[in-house]
Amino acid sequence: MIPDAYELAEVLLDLAVPHADIDELITLRRTLAADAGLMRLLEECAGELVRDIGEIVEYGDGLQLGQRLEEVPEELRRFFAAYVFVAALPHTRAYHHARGIPADVSRRTLTDLGRNMAVHRRRHGTGGVQSPQWLTLHFRGELYQLGRLQFQRTNLWQRAASVLETAGFDGAPGMPCLDIHIPGFLGPLTPAACDDSLALVRAFFAAHHPEEPYRAAMCHSWLLDPQLRWYLPADSNIVRFQKRFRIAHQDPEPADTEPVQFVFGDPGLPVAGLPRRTSVERAVGDHLRGGGHWYIGHGWLPL
Repeated sequence: MIPDAYELAEVLLDLAVPHADIDELITLRRTLAADAGLMRLLEECAGELVRDIGEIVEYGDGLQLGQRLEEVPEELRRFFAAYVFVAALPHTRAYHHARGIPADVSRRTLTDLGRNMAVHRRRHGTGGVQSPQWLTLHFRGELYQLGRLQFQRTNLWQRAASVLETAGFDGAPGMPCLDIHIPGFLGPLTPAACDDSLALVRAFFAAHHPEEPYRAAMCHSWLLDPQLRWYLPADSNIVRFQKRFRIAHQDPEPADTEPVQFVFGDPGLPVAGLPRRTSVERAVGDHLRGGGHWYIGHGWLPL
């Protein structure tokens, strides 16, 4: 289930795992392989992850990897999720192959493991997997990276369907819908890059998930908070990204840690000391220091 040390290194490189973490993962592999109980847990987690691979599963259902990590000794807990994804990888690749997913899309989608581990090291100074539950989407065939953006297969939930109906879109609960995500470590969110991603969407899902007719895409992000337009020029990448969407709803509860997390790398950073090096950093920090709050916006666009 877990490759030997040499093959493991090759697999981790393919998944863009940071070089600083590879030696530690290979070293801890011996500890994992020598513990029959941990190997059973690994097999259970990987099996549950891929049991109904390709099916759209509610985020609170299916494998709850974060909870299972509580069963892992402290020495291995930071990296255990990475071993689960490595164990599931042959099943994921087989599913992608059966669906005809292009090799480059498969590879770039799954390298989000390495991106996630880079976030962990930036935030905590140690190796580990920052958001293991998030990555279950990638390894289950529920999410694909197409160029600059990621697209998650999902179904319209009741509230979202009501919002879209109010906005003039004929959508019912349970209708196939794509959620758009913006990965980090991929450079600026330029209009050209977004154009290229969106141009790929219709043909990609028609070819590889033809049973799911996607007519709309949604984005749920602090990047859709209209207050950003108070601080950023109209031709900035973020404002131009916002303008792609019809803003359907804004959460009433503040989400101040979201922009702090994604702009500065750590949601727990003190607001008073946030850097002001870029226009986005100044916007996020100055707004919070002035007593304001940031909110998650929910926008949609027709496909």
